[in-house]
Amino acid sequence: MSSTTESCGCPSPLPLATGLPISALKAALATAPHLPLTVIWTDGEPIEAHFHVTEVGRVQRDFVDCGGTVRRVVTCLLQTWVGDDTDHRLTAGKLLKAFAHAAPILGDEDLPVEIEYEACNVVQLVLAEVRPETDRFVLQLGKKHTDCLAKELCLPTSGKGCC
Repeated sequence: MSSTTESCGCPSPLPLATGLPISALKAALATAPHLPLTVIWTDGEPIEAHFHVTEVGRVQRDFVDCGGTVRRVVTCLLQTWVGDDTDHRLTAGKLLKAFAHAAPILGDEDLPVEIEYEACNVVQLVLAEVRPETDRFVLQLGKKHTDCLAKELCLPTSGKGCC
């Protein structure tokens, strides 16, 4: 298998990323609210230009890792949807208005932004970068991944094992 393909067969030319914080996204969008948004997959291909952001949410996941530590992850999730209205274009200003409507939900936390999109399956990817171009804003997606959060307990050298 090549170095640009993961075990699932997905191309992986971009490194893993952490989500861009809400403040950075909003600050960038505010510089040119008239520009349309283009979301770019990790492989460099855009999603459909007529996508909608149907939800701006605060998602909190509380869990216990395999080593018994209680953890919390909180993100801002932008749910996207592609409708039949192929003339629709989401602008930076429209997304800023959606963030204004979501302010009571998001509060003052400067959460990392993730985008949810339905392709063959529903996927969530981090918003790795926002960059203005002359005729659009590019929202570059980055990869998420799973990991063992209790490696000190799970790795064979510890002799304990967690599972």
